[in-house]
Amino acid sequence: MSDPLSAALHISSSGLRAQSERLRVVSENLANARSTGKTAGSDPYSRKTVTFESVFDRVQQASLVKVKGVGTDKSPFTVEYEPGHPAADENGYVKMPNVNVLMELADMRETNRSYEANLKVMTQAREMVMRDIALLRD
Repeated sequence: MSDPLSAALHISSSGLRAQSERLRVVSENLANARSTGKTAGSDPYSRKTVTFESVFDRVQQASLVKVKGVGTDKSPFTVEYEPGHPAADENGYVKMPNVNVLMELADMRETNRSYEANLKVMTQAREMVMRDIALLRD
C-alpha cells in the first residue's frame, strides 16, 4: 500500500512534466508559424503535435501521464501568392506552414491551466505532508 500523499505528488509531477513538453511543442509551433521552405516549391515547417499516454506506476499504485510521442500534423499546407519570395514556385505561390496561430494560443492557454492545476495539487499535497509532520512532533 503506497502513501496517498506521495502518490499525489508523483501524479502531479508527471502532469507537470507532460505539460512542460506540450508547452515546448506549442512554443515551437508558434515560433515557426511563418517559416517557409528555403527553396522554390519546398515544404515549410510542419506543425507538431503531442500525444499522451497513461502509465500505471506499480510502486505508487497510481496512474501517471507521460508523453507518448511528438508527431507531425498531416493537414495540408496553406498556399499564399508571393512571387518575390525565395520559396515561391514558378507560379509565385509559397507553401505556408499548417500552423493556426489562434489554435496554438488556445492550446497554450489550456496547457498553462493544466500546468497550474498540477502545481496546485503538488503544493497542497506538500502542505498536507508538512501538517502531518507537525502533528507527529506535537
